[in-house]
Amino acid sequence: MENQEDDNQLSRGLKNRHVQLIALGGTIGTGLFLGAGQSIHLAGPSIILAYGIAGLACFLLMRALGELLVSDVESNSFVFFIKKYLGEKMGFVIGWTYWMCWIAIAMAEVTASGLYVQFWFPNIPIWLTGLVLLLILFIINIVAVSAFGETEFWLAIVKIVAIIALIVIGIVLVVIRFKTPYGHASLMNVVNGGFFATGAKGFVLSFQMVLFSFAGIEMIGMTASETQDPLVTIPKSINEVPTRVLLFYIGSLLALMSIFPWQHVSPTSSPFVQVFAGVGIQSAALIVNFVVLTAAISACNSSLFTTGRMLFSLTYNGKSNFSRKVGRLSTRQIPFNAILFSTLVIAIIVLLSIMMPGNVFSFISSVATTCFLFVWSMIVLAHIKYRNQVRKDGKQKALKFKMALFPISDYFVLIFMAFVAVVLTLKTDTLIALIGSVVWLVGLFIFKSLSDKVKEVEG
Repeated sequence: MENQEDDNQLSRGLKNRHVQLIALGGTIGTGLFLGAGQSIHLAGPSIILAYGIAGLACFLLMRALGELLVSDVESNSFVFFIKKYLGEKMGFVIGWTYWMCWIAIAMAEVTASGLYVQFWFPNIPIWLTGLVLLLILFIINIVAVSAFGETEFWLAIVKIVAIIALIVIGIVLVVIRFKTPYGHASLMNVVNGGFFATGAKGFVLSFQMVLFSFAGIEMIGMTASETQDPLVTIPKSINEVPTRVLLFYIGSLLALMSIFPWQHVSPTSSPFVQVFAGVGIQSAALIVNFVVLTAAISACNSSLFTTGRMLFSLTYNGKSNFSRKVGRLSTRQIPFNAILFSTLVIAIIVLLSIMMPGNVFSFISSVATTCFLFVWSMIVLAHIKYRNQVRKDGKQKALKFKMALFPISDYFVLIFMAFVAVVLTLKTDTLIALIGSVVWLVGLFIFKSLSDKVKEVEG
């Protein structure tokens, strides 16, 4: 595919409905469909409060990000603002960290897709499914940004329909007091044993799983330069985050715990299967397997989009041969080379993961997920610096999407992120992932510092 050098503006091919569903898809992952039972068993009914608090923090994070985005809708990604307000080194560290996060997410979800397909076709190798899926999504992503948006739109619809179906079934069963093996469907099941039934420890430990289920919510920060009418679309998408959290997370958890007392919600298999099978849907496992496969494909699709744009942003106007090749757009105004490079890296890691011991695979995924804490914190710190600059210039009245209760709202998010980081130290596996992520970040910072010194010497 030919590259053109005279036009490095990404095409604005994403419509309002695309951005709405991309933002929505970013808050609904396989963690909800498969991991909800585990979260419920850890915290009991208080998991609802945990999601409420985490949802508030994520909403305020998105408001901070939204204010940055509408201040300059031509920015290639949110890393532009981190570079501008926190320095070139921090932009480099966060940019490559974010790229690595999405590479690891893709690695995990591509492998998971292979497992889901084996549910129907046990003889198909996991790696083969993964590579075929990657090839299909690669083709979608290089056709046009609207092709990515349309694919993500319909993948998100499947997830939404599944959650709404669960909530509707929950309401109906509660109204008719449906008899289950554990009693009757009732709202009283939600507080069975008390709201903090597992104590403060279970409530606190649940925040790690809860917050990381929101990983990807910031992806709207990669769409601003490709969105039609971003000054309207981005604020609208962000302002709907609280509604989504309430409906899709808290609503589905309430439905699950109303149908079955929380102690009897399956912690090892999908509670969605348990509910659908409990109301007599014979193919419940098939339906949920299709939904989680859809969620995994959606995550992979988002990964190719995000890694491609981030790599383009990191190498744009770079002087090295690699940067000159990758930091350019195709004639379709798509970062073709950046998407191709990211796809090849994911494909190689998927093949290597077959030879990796399971604990190495889990460790890489855990480190990547933990890095989201740092990425989100830097977005908020960049917003604080931006607002201080706006105040210094006396331009507060010109703000287009003003963050409420600044700076209290920003500091709340930072304190919450620090709290989750402390929670990660309470369990060995998450502590190791936290240390691994710190080593990665420090390593990138040292690498950038050394490379800058080499350039100074050579210059």
